[in-house]
Amino acid sequence: MEIVRANGVEIAYERVGNGPLLVFVHGAGEDGRVWLPQLAALADEFTVVSWDEPGAGRSSDVPANFGLADYARCLAALIDELALGPAQVAGRSWGGTVVQELYRHHPQLVATLILIDTYAGWKGSLSEEEVRARVAGVRRILAAPTGRFDSTLPGLFAGDPPAKFSSLLEEIAADVRRESMHTALRVMAAADQRDLLSRVAVPTLLIWGESDTRSPLSVARQFEQAIDGAKLVVLPGAGHMSNLEQPEQFNTAVREFCRAHSPR
Repeated sequence: MEIVRANGVEIAYERVGNGPLLVFVHGAGEDGRVWLPQLAALADEFTVVSWDEPGAGRSSDVPANFGLADYARCLAALIDELALGPAQVAGRSWGGTVVQELYRHHPQLVATLILIDTYAGWKGSLSEEEVRARVAGVRRILAAPTGRFDSTLPGLFAGDPPAKFSSLLEEIAADVRRESMHTALRVMAAADQRDLLSRVAVPTLLIWGESDTRSPLSVARQFEQAIDGAKLVVLPGAGHMSNLEQPEQFNTAVREFCRAHSPR
């Protein structure tokens, strides 16, 4: 584990391998450990980095007024600290929203975008009714008594969670900080990045689980239409957590794309 300090917080990250820089950004209620299959598989060809976003994992807490641009600034500081040039940046779900905001404010740091089962912000991709329902649902989860608290959102997997990752997922869920989730929830509910998509001017890969119900394929098609030249890869047998449900297919798609668009 390594640490970088930026924007008033400490940001923890893992770094493995050598080669062009590939940065993975996790979803809400998670930390960088969800990318362990990617770190293990891709380090032979890339410098692979997974961060714990501010307020998650081993990173420090965030103030209540933290905003989407603040998350993006922290990610920019991490990429700057690595000093390996512009990065190929991959974000899943809420992490994809952070990655898009990184591109908005710091496009010089982004060589390519890999957007995975994500949103142009909840407000930008979902109906008002659905956003209200999701906010209410997460608030119910966060209000549960300690003994009954379970941060796992419904609909994350196409079927049962992969057995080989069950312990890992339990450990990640046990480490979720409720106050940080409240902050992230406020930001997620308000984010609308539709204005940005048509201005994306770097190679972009879209990876979606065919059975994703959190961010359905209709959202992927909106990204595909809005971003010039975007390539969509749909993974059969995968839901919202496609990198864990179909890791081999996922890793192959990432490797081929990053190899084809290496900034070096």
